[in-house]
Amino acid sequence: MFLLNRHPDHRTLLDNVDAETLGVAAAGTVERFLSHRRNHVVTPLHRLPGLAAELGIGELAVKDEGQRLGLGSFKALGGAYAVMRLVLEEASQRLGRPVDVADLHAPDVKAVAGGMTFACATDGNHGRSVAQGAELVGAKAVIFVHGGVSDERVAAIARFGAEMRRVAGTYDDSVLEASRIAKEQGWTVVSDTSWPGYERIPGLVMQGYTVIVREALQQLDRPPTHVFVQAGVGGIAAALAAHLALALGEQRPTFIVVDPARAACIFETAKAGHPVKVAHAEPTVMAMLECYEPSPIAWRVLSRVADAFMTVEDADAVAVMNRLARPSVGDPAIVAGESGGAGLAGLSRAAADPAMRAALRLDASSRVLIVNTEGATDPDRYEALVGLAPDAVRSSDPTSTRQGGF
Repeated sequence: MFLLNRHPDHRTLLDNVDAETLGVAAAGTVERFLSHRRNHVVTPLHRLPGLAAELGIGELAVKDEGQRLGLGSFKALGGAYAVMRLVLEEASQRLGRPVDVADLHAPDVKAVAGGMTFACATDGNHGRSVAQGAELVGAKAVIFVHGGVSDERVAAIARFGAEMRRVAGTYDDSVLEASRIAKEQGWTVVSDTSWPGYERIPGLVMQGYTVIVREALQQLDRPPTHVFVQAGVGGIAAALAAHLALALGEQRPTFIVVDPARAACIFETAKAGHPVKVAHAEPTVMAMLECYEPSPIAWRVLSRVADAFMTVEDADAVAVMNRLARPSVGDPAIVAGESGGAGLAGLSRAAADPAMRAALRLDASSRVLIVNTEGATDPDRYEALVGLAPDAVRSSDPTSTRQGGF
C-alpha cells in the first residue's frame, strides 16, 4: 500500500517545541554527550552502486546502525541519552548547581543516580538502551517485555543489570503496564512513545536519534534526494524527517515512511489523517516495528515533514536481509536484522512500481539514503532467516566495503 501525504499540515512549520527538540542545535548536544561515551564511534555509511543500478536509481547509501555503541541498533542513541539527561537534571535540582555530562561520574551525582529507577516497555532494542544508560550512571532499570520478545533479546537486556518483567499481550500492553507500575512505585518512565501529558521524555529519546542524520549529512558529498525510513511508533522516522527539514530547508529530500503491513499504525494514521490504533493481527517478522498505535508527537511531526507512506510485507524484509548479506560485486556485505532493512524493502517496492516511481520522482538521477536501523540483535533468528551466521556475513569480502557517496 502507498499514499502521498495529503494532510492539511503537510509542509507547514513544525511546532516550536518540536523544532527545538529535533533541530541542529539539539543534534549538536547529542553529539557532545556521545563524545563522553567510551565506545562511541561514528557509524559507517556505505555506498551500494551495484544495488543502485539494479533499482534504476543514481546512487544508494546505507547508514549502518548495526554496531551503534555496542548495542546493535539505533535505539542505543535514544533511551540511554534520555536517562543521562534526566539524571543530570535531577542532580542539578538536588545539588543546587549546574551539572553537565562531564560530571556524571562525580560521587555526589552518582549518589543521586543511585536513588533513581527507570522503567520502560520494549520489543528489545529500546529496553537495552535504557538498561545500558542506567548502568552507565549507576541507576536501576526495570524493563517490561511482552510475550513476543525472544529469550535472546531478554538476555541481552538483562546483562546490563536490569530487572526483567514479562507482560501478557502486545507491545502496547507492556507500555500500559510499565506506566502503571512505575506510577505506583515512583519510578521514571523512559518511553519511546508518547501519550497525553507525557511528551518531553519521548522527545528526548527522539532527540538522541537526530545524530544519525547529522552524521550522514557530514559523510555525504551531497544531500540525498530521497530518504526511506521504517517506523514502529514513528519516533525515528519523525526525528530524522524533522532534522532533515530543519537542517536543509527547501533543499530537504523527499521523505518516505515505511511500515510493516501487519503493524501499519503510521500508514493507517496517515490514511485517516489522525492517530489511530490498528487491530493486533498475525505477528510480523519485523519484531522491532510491531507497534499498533503511533506516538502522538511522532505523528504531529510526520504530518508536516513526511511526504509519503507505504507498507511492506514480511517476505520483503527477509529478502532484503538476504540481499544485503549476499551483495552484488562491488557492494559491501551488511548485516541487517529483521527490522533493519525495512526502509530498503520500501525502496525496492517503490522502484519496481512505475506509479510509485512517478509519484516520488524516483529516477536514474535520484540519490537515496537508507538507514539500517539494526544488526542481528537475535543472532539465531538472523541465521534462520538468512542461512548465514552474522559473523560469516561480516567477514565476507572485507575489501568490498565502500564508504561515503553522493
